[in-house]
Amino acid sequence: MKNTNCLALPFVFIAASFTLATAQKSEDELNRKTAEIHAKVFTVDTHIDWPSNQLRNPEFVPRERHEPGERGSGQWDLVRMKEGGLDGVFMSIYTSQGPRTDDGHAKAKEHALKLIELTQKMVADNPDLAEIALTPEDAYRIEKAGKRAIFMGMENGYPLGKDPGNVKMFHDLGVRYITITHSRNNELGDSSTDEKKEWEGLSPLGEQVVKEMNRLGIMVDISHVHDDLFWDVIAQAKTPVIASHSSARALCDHARNMNDEMLQAVKKNGGVVQLCLLGNYIKTMPQNPERETAITPLREKLRAARRGELGDEEARKVWEEFQAINTKYPANRPTVQDAADHIDHMVKVMGVDHIGIGSDFDGGGGLIGIDDVSEMPNLTKELLKRGYSEEDIQKIWGGNLMRVLAETIKVSKQLQAEGTSSH
Repeated sequence: MKNTNCLALPFVFIAASFTLATAQKSEDELNRKTAEIHAKVFTVDTHIDWPSNQLRNPEFVPRERHEPGERGSGQWDLVRMKEGGLDGVFMSIYTSQGPRTDDGHAKAKEHALKLIELTQKMVADNPDLAEIALTPEDAYRIEKAGKRAIFMGMENGYPLGKDPGNVKMFHDLGVRYITITHSRNNELGDSSTDEKKEWEGLSPLGEQVVKEMNRLGIMVDISHVHDDLFWDVIAQAKTPVIASHSSARALCDHARNMNDEMLQAVKKNGGVVQLCLLGNYIKTMPQNPERETAITPLREKLRAARRGELGDEEARKVWEEFQAINTKYPANRPTVQDAADHIDHMVKVMGVDHIGIGSDFDGGGGLIGIDDVSEMPNLTKELLKRGYSEEDIQKIWGGNLMRVLAETIKVSKQLQAEGTSSH
């Protein structure tokens, strides 16, 4: 009698080899298509916290490649940006919320100006690699020249203080979006994460600031704001709004995220929600108890450091201690697939014309599979796997945001012309 099992083995081997070869061919084709898309379309990330990182780590050299995952490497540099096929970024001019006094506002303004100076100097020191961008036309021209387009967005309106005239000053320095609030209420309105409401949305000063942003061509950013403030902005803004780094509340129930009604309102407004790649806003994950035990005594100091309440040396030590804990007990994080789930949900609710990417790299962002700018193609690859077309991906990776910026500038010119003609 023949041993049929032995006879079957070669066929099993051939079939397995064929399956592996097919899978490899499919993966190679996916990689090729991903690279082709990144070479063809303009890609932009609306939230990178490199300026704050540079202030903490002045020895960091942006034109050098820093090995991902190593202490002090950050999640952005110009070399890895090119590796990841990322053409443009909005550097975050971030100021933590501090005392709402004349002195507090003066220090916040000084801090914001320092971050702008750092960003401008970085570009001036690397004219062969990067240029400042103010408009979509700038960005496309810079991309064609093989350089990186560097925009600036202000995270937290705190540096404006009580003077709406500061909006023009920051506009003239290159700021192209302003996030109304951050972690706590300020003079402009209520934050999504403050313990209590103060203004029931926008303050009277906040209303003036939104009008001035519309007039000057600065995008109104509603990430971090209380829901009441969001609805006030939607009612008053004459331009499309942006959420520079926010995710879907239906998938991760956090006050920083946007519920479906808000997503639909952004669609109606013509705006765009830039998906935030920060784990806490993507998916709730169980954590290592040892990590929690190690971090708990440090939490209050971390909050104080983020709020700018510690001296430079003390803040540096706190961040080093936090990084040491991260190294010893790495956080259990969501994946790039979990982020793509948010995009799927947003597409279902608001359509593909109103979604973008705002990673929050160097500010807490980073997921398994997309942990620095060099890994941006992994999100594109995941979207291709899910059936998104090249046109869809072009919109998500920059087209939608550039459309909103162009419309904001167009409305600004109209409002300024109307203001001139009325005098």
